[in-house]
Formats: sequence, structure tokens, C-alpha cells
Amino acid sequence: MYTDFASVYDRLMADVPYAEWAAFYAGLMKAHGVTDGPVAECACGTGNLTIPLSRFYERITGIDLSGPMLEKAMEKARLQGRLIPFVRQDMRKLALPKKASCVLSTCDGVNYLTRADDVLSFFRAAFASLRPGGALIFDVSTPYKLKTELGTCLRALTDPDICYIWQSSFDDASALFDIRMDIFVLGKTDLYRRLTEEQTQRAHTREELTAWLSSTGFADIAFYGDRTMDPPDERELRWHVAAHKPD
Repeated sequence: MYTDFASVYDRLMADVPYAEWAAFYAGLMKAHGVTDGPVAECACGTGNLTIPLSRFYERITGIDLSGPMLEKAMEKARLQGRLIPFVRQDMRKLALPKKASCVLSTCDGVNYLTRADDVLSFFRAAFASLRPGGALIFDVSTPYKLKTELGTCLRALTDPDICYIWQSSFDDASALFDIRMDIFVLGKTDLYRRLTEEQTQRAHTREELTAWLSSTGFADIAFYGDRTMDPPDERELRWHVAAHKPD
């Protein structure tokens, strides 16, 4: 996943308001006692949140499993004059040189952990990587979004330089959401290069996430709506979740 896709990821995500996301996350972190670093952002991708977050938290590290995505992140950080370490690491095996004040996983990172054991491995690794009193903060696309808002469908995007065909399906029994994207990128010779990207996410329930966090040792678990400090409603598209390692 995300090998060839890294070359077009930022183009496809150009409309996402990452600066607003970063400002919200900074406020959420401060509300949960994270006043300084170190901060580790897992599943950071091309650094679209890591880089603006570095203006709030200078001691931040971006972590991702994809080397090509991290290469894009390092290039973008350098062009913006930001000195941010980016590390290739599996979030399920997170290991930091120093205990962190906060571990983040943004932009559906936890949804891509499709087995309970994978989520638990990440939560355990995050717990071990945090200082006492530190916070784990992450977001997930909700079951309502993956099943009802996206669900089983066919979509298309056509721009002069790039287009894609999106096919997705949701399986009730497994709660798995499968995506296939056929992406066509215009080259210098007016020919299109085709890329195919397949991804799977899981719709974790609020009850599952709470149980997994609690069993790992986290306390003070809180759920928020999509970029709001209010509790989520039943049709929320995204949950932001915060939990603390006890002092």
C-alpha cells in the first residue's frame, strides 16, 4: 500500500483543510494536558498534518510504514524550512528513544488496523511509549460513515491532469470497508499512466475501542465529534478519541 500511490497522494488530497485540522489537534492536545513534546504522529503519510503541527509542537516526529510517503514528507518539510525527523516504523511496534507526551494517529490510521490484535498491539506500543500522564489521541472514520455515507458505491473524479475510478464495498459481517482506485495520471507525452491502489479499513465501534483502550491500561477515555470538542452524535462521520496513561 502507498508505494506508487505516494506520487499522487497529495494531488488527490489537495482539498483537505490540513491547516484547520492541525489547529484543532493542537487545541485538543492542549485540552488533554499536552503542552510540549515530544510528540509522535503515527501513520503520518506525506506529513500533511505533521508539518503544520510542528508550528505548535517543535519536538514532533512523523512515523509511517511507507518509505515513499516519508520521502515526500521529508522533501515538503525541507522546502518549508521545518526540521522534522521522519522515521519508517510499523505503528504496531512503535518504539521511541524518549517517552512521549503524546502519541497521535491521524487521518484514519487506526481504521487501517483491521484486526483486534493489530489495534491492541498499537495501543500497547503507544502506552509503553508514553510518559505517565501522557495522552494517546487518534481519529477514526465511524461505522456510520464507512457503511452508510461511503458504503458500496462507484465514484469517479475527472480533472485535466488526473482522474480516478473509485469502487468500494462494505461487508456487514466483518465490518470491513474495501476500496479499489484506478488512477490515471497525465504524463509529459500526453499519455496517461495508470496506477491501481487497493485499501481496506475496518469500522471499529465505540464499544470496541473503549474496551481495547481500557484493557491496555488507558484511562479517562473521551470521544469527540468531527473537529469539535462536543460529544459525537449518532450520524458523526469521524470520532476523535483521547485517552491517558495514568500518572
